[in-house]
Amino acid sequence: MQDPTQGAAMALHPGDNVAQVHSDSVIDEALRRVVAGQIGPREPGVVYGNADGVFEVLAVTTDRDEARRILKRRAAQFAVVVHDRSADTVGAIGTAWTGTDRVLKAVAA
Repeated sequence: MQDPTQGAAMALHPGDNVAQVHSDSVIDEALRRVVAGQIGPREPGVVYGNADGVFEVLAVTTDRDEARRILKRRAAQFAVVVHDRSADTVGAIGTAWTGTDRVLKAVAA
């Protein structure tokens, strides 16, 4: 039978100096990948469509402070500036790329 006190000395307390399980760089890379997935193939010059219309991507920013300023949202991680071709207006969006979005015109790499 195992001793119930075994491992008791290993308990962590709020002041303990413990190495982080994930470094900030690992977390930053994971967040970058999530944001890249949400942006999808939208990059300047790409034309895409969905139920809301047809849009040409003018700019993409992943600078959080700039995205939050543009979208006026405290939690924005990115902003995509688009030309709405049907309404002939320019605006910024922060919506994630979904399965209903379709690239209509790609740009050469």
